Amino acid sequence: MRVMGIDCGSEYTGFGVVEQQHSPSLNCLAFGAIRLSTREPLEVRLRRIFQELSRIMSEHQPEVVAIEDIFHAVNAKSALRLGHVRGVAMLAAAEAGLPVVAYAPLAVKSAVVGYGRAEKSQVQMMVTRLLQLEVAPEPPDAADALAIAICHIHTASTLARQAAGPSK
Repeated sequence: MRVMGIDCGSEYTGFGVVEQQHSPSLNCLAFGAIRLSTREPLEVRLRRIFQELSRIMSEHQPEVVAIEDIFHAVNAKSALRLGHVRGVAMLAAAEAGLPVVAYAPLAVKSAVVGYGRAEKSQVQMMVTRLLQLEVAPEPPDAADALAIAICHIHTASTLARQAAGPSK
């Protein structure tokens, strides 16, 4: 299974591609962040996100795209901008013919750290350990995207085991 995780943000949009083959170990294929200039008009930033995510999907050929679910934000303007970015990420996946799954931030942190209210630094540390990386992914948005991908792999594996029924 190859999963692309996307951490949507209006300044940094993180991405990470994680693969799990037949063994329980995870393999990090790519990660990074698309840095956006707040001086550019929103539509230009959204086009750049779409183009970059489309390029990464084409290059790494994930089977599914995982993103964070909508959460309640205090600032309505920030939430709206985040919604735009999230929509563009979903559009890029749809254009590539990929399914999109969404996970609540608490679920992502629980799957990776074991605690739903973990700090960004804890997520970075656990992603580094789980993927056996030499250094922590930077910026933190890239680590968050990898965490989202890991969350989907763990969830999909659990659901597959449950569907298979009890082993005899």
